[in-house]
Amino acid sequence: MTGTMTSMQRTLETMGFKEPDRVPLFLLFTMNGAKELGLSIRDYFSKPEYVAEGQMRLLKKYQGDCVNPFTYAASEIVAWGGEVIFRDDGPPNAGNPVIKTNSDIETIEVPSIEDSPSLLFSLYTIELLKKKVGNDVPIMGSVISPFSLPVLQMGFEAYIELLYGEPDLFWKLMKKNEQFCVAWANAQLAAGATAIGCADPIASPDMTPIDLYRKTGFIVAQRTIAQIKGGVATHLASARTLSRIDDLAKTGTVGVGVSAFDDIGEVKRAINGRMVLIGNLNGIEMRRWTPEIAEQKVKGAIARAGSGGGFILSDNHGEIPWQVPDSVLFAISAAVKKWGRYPLNWVTDEG
Repeated sequence: MTGTMTSMQRTLETMGFKEPDRVPLFLLFTMNGAKELGLSIRDYFSKPEYVAEGQMRLLKKYQGDCVNPFTYAASEIVAWGGEVIFRDDGPPNAGNPVIKTNSDIETIEVPSIEDSPSLLFSLYTIELLKKKVGNDVPIMGSVISPFSLPVLQMGFEAYIELLYGEPDLFWKLMKKNEQFCVAWANAQLAAGATAIGCADPIASPDMTPIDLYRKTGFIVAQRTIAQIKGGVATHLASARTLSRIDDLAKTGTVGVGVSAFDDIGEVKRAINGRMVLIGNLNGIEMRRWTPEIAEQKVKGAIARAGSGGGFILSDNHGEIPWQVPDSVLFAISAAVKKWGRYPLNWVTDEG
């Protein structure tokens, strides 16, 4: 397909493993809109109207191909009865665990979406964005995988002990988390989200051995994704992906976020047309890039993964850090327009 496309057309074309007019660019901003509105991060996340306006200004400014109504991961924990801790220059974090002892798993109740202000905030943001972008720009919803959510619910150490030592309680928690995740994802889709990004860092080979994953997180992912009424893209939150590709493909996910620690070309070959590849610019290093380095990184990623479609350029974690300078983001956007135009004849000539 030739000519200039809308962001939605461009994304759908590449998801069909065809070459659109250029490589889609997903700049997944969260708190960055606060800068555009001259607000603190806390104040920015006080009204859905601020988040929606921030996303629209960032879309216009950097010419990306999606908007991102996600606020912060702790919003899910707030729905479970937890708290959020704000900071001035980074994403808000979850406070104390809501599951303090394993026995709490028996009694903790699955939140109702309709009764959770932190979730209703995001749903209204999605509705506002949908009115602004219609069907021209993808709106990316977000959930935390039921398998990874316990890190925030009970703390990492306690969860690992549960995972290895208390299988009955583990599966009770998974049942509740699956119910919540499915309801939360489907509510976002009903509000106007185009697809759902699912953060599942505990599924990474850096976190869970393959045998244990296949007996636990893999089953959880299959059951959860099967009930979500739209496309799901799974990312392991900057953890390595390559050795999990075959398993992830079998979960039903339509896309996979790729770590900066992975060779993106190897991942593209391993995927072999089964999922869309999303990544893998290093968001941490991006804070120190020059515009020239940004262009080199974009060009390199496109050279290794862009041919044949099925590739969305993005960061490797699903969130652009607060400290990344405008000059680098402008350079990334310009480089995609320069080097991401299909057909990628220069890759044959130079790459």
